[in-house]
Order: sequence, then structure tokens, then C-alpha cells
Amino acid sequence: MRSPKQVLVGGLGLGLAVTGLQLATPAASHAADPTDIQILGTNDFHGRLVRDEAPVDQDCDDYTCPAAVLSSAVKSMRADNPNTVFAAAGDLIGASTFESFVQDDEPTIDALNEAGLEVSAVGNHEFDQGYEDLVGRVQDRAAWEYIGANVEEPAGRDDLAETWTKTVDGVELGFVGAVTQELPALVSPAGIAGVTVTDIVAATNAAAADLKAGGADMVFLLVHEGSSSTSCSSPSFTDPNTVWGNITQNTSADVDAIISGHTHLAYNCSFPVDEWVTEGRAVTDRPVVSSGQYGQNLNKLVFTYDRETDTVAAKTQEIVALTEGAFPEDPAVVSIVHDAIEFAAPIGAQVLGEIGAPFYRAKLSNGTTDNRGGESTLGNLVAEVQRAETPEEQGGAEIAFMNPGGLRADMVGALNGDVRELTYRNAATVQPFANGLTNMDMTGAQIEEVLEEQWQRDSNGNLPSRPFLRLGVSKGFTYTYVETPVQVPAAPPATGTVDTFEGEVTGMWLNGVAIDPKESYSVTANAFLASGGDNFRTFAQAKGQAQWGVTDLQAMVDYMAEKTAEAPLPVDYSQRAVEVAPVSPVLPGGSLTLDIESFSMSHPQDVKDTEVEVRLGNKLLGSAALDNTVTDEVYDNTGKATVDVDLPANTPAGLTTLRLVGKDTGTVARVAVWVNKGTATVTAGSRPAHPVKGRTKVKVPVKVTSADGIMVAGKVKITGKGFKAITAKLKDGKVTITLPKFSSAGKKTLTVKYLGSKQLKQTQIKKVVRIFKK
Repeated sequence: MRSPKQVLVGGLGLGLAVTGLQLATPAASHAADPTDIQILGTNDFHGRLVRDEAPVDQDCDDYTCPAAVLSSAVKSMRADNPNTVFAAAGDLIGASTFESFVQDDEPTIDALNEAGLEVSAVGNHEFDQGYEDLVGRVQDRAAWEYIGANVEEPAGRDDLAETWTKTVDGVELGFVGAVTQELPALVSPAGIAGVTVTDIVAATNAAAADLKAGGADMVFLLVHEGSSSTSCSSPSFTDPNTVWGNITQNTSADVDAIISGHTHLAYNCSFPVDEWVTEGRAVTDRPVVSSGQYGQNLNKLVFTYDRETDTVAAKTQEIVALTEGAFPEDPAVVSIVHDAIEFAAPIGAQVLGEIGAPFYRAKLSNGTTDNRGGESTLGNLVAEVQRAETPEEQGGAEIAFMNPGGLRADMVGALNGDVRELTYRNAATVQPFANGLTNMDMTGAQIEEVLEEQWQRDSNGNLPSRPFLRLGVSKGFTYTYVETPVQVPAAPPATGTVDTFEGEVTGMWLNGVAIDPKESYSVTANAFLASGGDNFRTFAQAKGQAQWGVTDLQAMVDYMAEKTAEAPLPVDYSQRAVEVAPVSPVLPGGSLTLDIESFSMSHPQDVKDTEVEVRLGNKLLGSAALDNTVTDEVYDNTGKATVDVDLPANTPAGLTTLRLVGKDTGTVARVAVWVNKGTATVTAGSRPAHPVKGRTKVKVPVKVTSADGIMVAGKVKITGKGFKAITAKLKDGKVTITLPKFSSAGKKTLTVKYLGSKQLKQTQIKKVVRIFKK
């Protein structure tokens, strides 16, 4: 590890770190005055120079230039309190938006330099282009110090510092950096060859002890790891057996505050430190905070340090929202952003390929408002892109999923004569988060759990503001489900219960083959989903998670190059998810009713089927008109029909799969129907009327019919005393069996048994025949 970097600043209000500056010792009369030390924290900025699509003019506003607002906020707060350190918890670059990543995030580094960032933990995305890129190009351009105490570098290398210190108005501040221990699974292994990631808590505690021994008055942990919940009382924070709980509960008392990131959640928590309580300190709880993501907030921690007692006498902590109008844009950063926009413009104009028609997101009834609860051609396309672009050396992918919130615009392209061209800009606007892609192994049971998590609940079981999120699904994977009304607790601060729905997956198929709950499948999703984002927590439980350094946007670029070389990319209007009400078991030849919903896309220009067909194999059993009315419900209800059909009488008992077919869209949904065996009716007679022992052979005519009166096929068997069992085959439900001569007179009880078939149960009757002596 590189030696710690030290900066001495004595209450001069300098906006940037100054190296090696020696200042006069403060006067003795001033030494006893308390010092308010302000720590401003950010995390997971991810190159958000602009928000949404870049402006077409040269004026930034609060929505399109978050970097300029962030810089302005830091400078304003630093002006109010010169004893300030601006620090970060990693992922400042990587997975960036268009204007930043087309220049390898150099405009973002310049903007954060201007904002006065002084120190940051390394995040996993700092390693996206490899260790050498981080410790070389990135660190050379950044004015701040990257630190990572739990990063062991390749043998003989010492390029990344463990800690950083700064003396502020006579108080020495120490910072420890740490990165998520999942780093090897989140970046390309080749890019970090020789790098080892060690335990966060052990590395932090050792580094903090060294800082204290070296004279640090206060120590702060900058850690690129975080909570999966914003609730400070959740097990994520309090259970030391969890990754994050271990950090919050077991980081040593040498650390005065924990500034975190990685999970993109904003929280402002604090937890008592037993040692501080025992020591009787004025402040006994340690802040544990995160600002969320993308420069939307700042963590503001203010510690009143009493230099006479060398303790923290008081503290405050808050999340400062960088909302519209809260801070004016920093003109210096606006200039950086404008230059980045101008640089990106010609690149964004590049044509990636042609599309046959627009790929839309789901809509509500007005045809323009997005509905994240609806299936869409765009969501399914992006999922298919991610599946197709998972390299074989990464394990390939059989299934991919896409979260609807990751789609920020429709993919409409631009008309150029008779063709519709997709530009780099349009593709980047659709997916502005530039999420890395993650491949993982999931069992069929886990995939089912993920699909049922579309009916949203937060980690405490409450209903989020968006009650349903429909995942985009790659080609070849389909499923059916049922949806039932339930009541769940309202999310605080609301009380009581809320009416909502829950869903149950009733069948899943991959390329027409039923998904096995115990089988493992290769699944790809973006890093946000893979980490359990949007309450899809089961993704985070998947084994073998690995990234290969490709973002969702780059995957789209590569896919378009491959798929549009000879013809425009057509829109796939087929549904992956269809709701079908439960069907009771039915007999062969019996009737059933299929209540269907979510058979159609909801955008006004999406191709929709006018009717749905029900087929068994190639046989058409029935059809019905579809109601494609779009509502304002934030669920997936477009495309409703009720179809009454009769099963063929020769349908085998057991599990039978019907297909719901849309001829215009190509939708094929499978419905498993359980067919019970029916009951046959057996009748039998005897001839002649007076058979004589030893002289007359008895003929037994047998007839077998099904419950609906249809003659059935199969065999019958007759047994009784005095002769061997006889089996005969039915023809048109009938057969006559001739018995041998009886050697004795009297009543003879025969058992006539229908041996059953694939459709009918075995059935038997008793038949009495009287044999006369003469």
C-alpha cells in the first residue's frame, strides 16, 4: 500500500486539498475553543454529469446538470464552515451516462475536482477498466485521494493508499477506505489479476488503530458497502451475521462515523458504541450514513470537537437534498458539462442500426403515461439483448430479466426517409444508468420467487409506492400466473392496511419445456437487479454472480450491429406473461372455461391480437374476442377474454398442456390442465337362457360406455370359478365372450371387469349365471 497522504489546513476555507502546507500553530487562547468539523459525504455518483437527456441548448438546469448543483452545494457549505472535508464512498465513475462514459469519465473527474472532492474509498466500478486504469489514468487525473485498506495489491505494487489524513484547525482527521468484498464477482477477473480483497472490518479496525496511534483525533470510515434497507432498525443494520450488520456492529470504537454506498439507498442512522458509553462520552452513538445516488443528496455530518478534552462534545447529522433551486449551478462545472455535451453530440448521432418500428414502454389509458406494471416490447427487447450478449465464456445465458425503471425513454429511433434509424444517443437515453451486466445461476424455484416479487413488498413487508413492477423477459421464456386481492400494512408514516394484490406463478416454460424447480439455469440481469434492487431480493441470493465489464448500453450497441446488418430489427409483440384463472380438473370430453388477462401490450401503436385461440396440439378447441381496453391500473391487465372449450374425449388423463395463441402477435402461452380419468359403465348379459352343465357354452355379451354415453375402447376380463380368466378386446364398446362348459350346476358368479384406459378408470360388475342340471 502507498503511504498515507497528509494534508494540513488551518481554518483557511480552502476549497481544495493542499499538500505539504505548514501553518503557524494556533494561539493558546484559541486552542481551547471547540471546533465544528463538517464532513460532507457523497457516493455512487456514476458519472451523472447530466440527468436524463442532455439539453439541446447551452443552459443547464437542476434536472440536467446534477454535477453543477453538487459542486455548488459543497462550495456553499464549505463557505459557511471552512473546517470541511468533502469525502466519498466510491463508484464516482463507471456505469456512467452518455456524456461521461464516451470520454472514459474524464469530464466527471474534472467536475468532482472542481467541486473540491478530497478523498474517496474505491468502489467496484472504479475497477471497471481494471486495476492499472484506476491506479494510473484515473488517479493521475483525480485531485482527490482514492483509498482502500482492504485491497491488497499485486506483489511489489504500492499504488493505492490505505488511509488519508488532514489536519483541520488543529484537529487531525483520519480516513480509512474499503471496498465491497464482492469486488471479484463484480468486475472482470482479468482486470484485477493479483488483487486480493480482504475482510472489511478487520482491515478497517487495523487501519483505524494505526491512525489513532499516529495522532489522529477522529477517524472516519469510507466504505463502498451498504444496507439493503433504509430502515435503521432492519436486520440489515443490526444483525452482525449479515455483511452490513457486521460492519455497523463490529467496526471498532476508533471509528467516529461510517459513510457508505454501493446499494444506492439514502439513510441517516446512528448506533451506540458500547465503549463510548462506558467512557461516559458526551456523544455515544456513531453516525452510519449514505447519500443515495447520482448526486441527489449530500450527507452532512458536523462534529463539535473539544480540543481541551480531546473528545466530541456534540454532533449533528442530516441528509441535504440537492433539489431544484436549492443551490445555483456552479458555472465552472456547467462549463465542463457543456464541453462534454458538445463532445458527445457527434458520437450520439452515430447510427447503430435500423429498427422496423418503435419499441415502446407500457402505457396507461391516455397512451402517454408510463406504466411500470405493464409488459412492454422495449422491456422484453432489452432483456433479450442482455441474454444474447452474455458471452459463452461467461457461461452464456438462457434467461434474462430487465427492470422497468431502468427504461427511461421509448426506443423510437429517427425516421430517415423510409427507414427508422436507432442512434447511439437514443439508445443511451433509453438506458442512461449504464449498469454493468451480471450473470448468475438460479434454480427454477428462485426464478419463480423473483417473478412473484413483481407484486412488490419492501423488506418489512409493507407496500411500496409502486405496488407492481413487470419485469422484461427474454425470448423463449414464458409463464402464467394468478393474481388475488390481499391486504398488507401501509408503509410508514401511514398506518392501517392497504388493499393490493399478490401473485402466484402457475407455470414457467423455457422454449416450450417446463422449468424444473430444482434445476439450475443461467440468468443475466443488470447489476441493479442482481443486487436485489427494486425489492427483487431473491436475485441477491443467486450463486455464481459475475460481471464481465460490459454495460447494458454497450450490449445494445453490439446487439444492433449483429442483428441489423441485413434487415431492420423487427418488433416482437408477443407476451411473455399471461394471467389465467385456475382451472378445475376436468374429465376427458369435459368442458372448461379459461379466464384470460394480460394477453396484449398496452401502447396505442403496439400490435394486438383481436382474438385468442385455444389449441391442444394442432387442434383448435375454441376462440374468443379479446378486450384490449387500456386502464389506469398500474398492473398488467390489457387483453382480456373468456374462452369456453370442450376437451376431446380421447384426451389422456393426467397433465395436459393447452396453448393460448395470438396469431397476429405470435404470443403462445401454455396452460397446464389436469385431466381426471372418467368412470365407465359396464353391462353384461348371458345366453342361452337355460345353459346345461357339461353341454352348453355360455356366451356373455359385454358393453362399456363412458359417462357421456360414448362407446369406449379397451379390454374386458371375465373371471369366475370353474374356468380360467378370459380377456377380450372391445370393438365400438362391445364384445361377446364365450365361456367353457361348466361341470357343475347352480349359481355361478362372474366378475366382468373393464380394464380401463388413458381416459377411464377400471370398472367391474358381478354377473350371476344359473347352470341347470339338464
